[in-house]
Amino acid sequence: MKSPTIPAQRLEELIRGAAAARVLVIGDVMLDQYIWGHVGRISPEAPVPVVEFDRESWMPGGAANVARNLHALTARTELLGLIGKDDAARRLRGLLAEQGIGCAGLLSRPRRTTSVKTRIIAHQQQVVRVDRETRGEVDERSQLQLLAALEKRLPGADAVIICDYGKGVVTQALVDAIRRLCRTRGIWLSLDPKPVHDLSLTGLSLLTPNRKEAFELAGVQDGSRNVDPLKDPALQRVADTLLTELSPALLLITLGDQGMLLCQRGHTPFHIPTMAREVFDVSGAGDTVIASFTLAIAAGASPVEAAIFSNHAAGVVVGKVGTATVSPVELEESFHREE
Repeated sequence: MKSPTIPAQRLEELIRGAAAARVLVIGDVMLDQYIWGHVGRISPEAPVPVVEFDRESWMPGGAANVARNLHALTARTELLGLIGKDDAARRLRGLLAEQGIGCAGLLSRPRRTTSVKTRIIAHQQQVVRVDRETRGEVDERSQLQLLAALEKRLPGADAVIICDYGKGVVTQALVDAIRRLCRTRGIWLSLDPKPVHDLSLTGLSLLTPNRKEAFELAGVQDGSRNVDPLKDPALQRVADTLLTELSPALLLITLGDQGMLLCQRGHTPFHIPTMAREVFDVSGAGDTVIASFTLAIAAGASPVEAAIFSNHAAGVVVGKVGTATVSPVELEESFHREE
């Protein structure tokens, strides 16, 4: 069976529309550090590999990676969040400035540590990850300042993406306030939910859980494996539960090597097989999905077109090592391969 696609002319229209769109990203901002090396021996001190250092690189992570994905697809992008007053914050601001991402909405807090994820990679495989971060909920004053910064930037915005990674910036009060602001102005609002962070997420425009998160949100054990998503009764029940209880306009459940399932009240679920040709690294793939789907909607795509668009985008980034992005040229090449 041939995978669903978007005609070339329509794809060009959506890519042009993406360049004209303006998207605001708010949430947990991070800095990703990559230490690259190779393994030639096992440590005599413990049964662990010794990674011999070759080089290191730094990239915006978390909400900053979502913003980076939007910018790579040429959208006008602004990032809002909280960072510390430390070396990681300065490095992150510098990277965002280099990439042309608006970061005036990044607020510095001296008592907060900028989240840094350090990944050690050898022979294209991640060996270990070290996290340095602050997890506590932000104080009310910081929340109000963050909301004020968002409200100031909402005029002319096509969409808002809330990025919750459980680091404390995204609270119920923040979600409720953003939902009110977006609903009043008719602005699209997307969120990738984290079940470990118990929030009321009713009435948003888009939710993008992966399969594990979808089952956890619905409070259901996942006992099925490798079943055709359209013939998986447990998955269908979970989708129905989330559509009923959370009432999103759209629910996009990402399924790893089984692709995606787009769900909408009153419509038959739409399954899209994965477009990934090779999978080297899935870190950041969820960021690409929510960024590209939201951007496609902002560019005028239908829900099905947005799902196909984001599925191709995700298929490109998982073929790269590290948190990666997809360019319009790479996206077009992905579609051309399917012709």
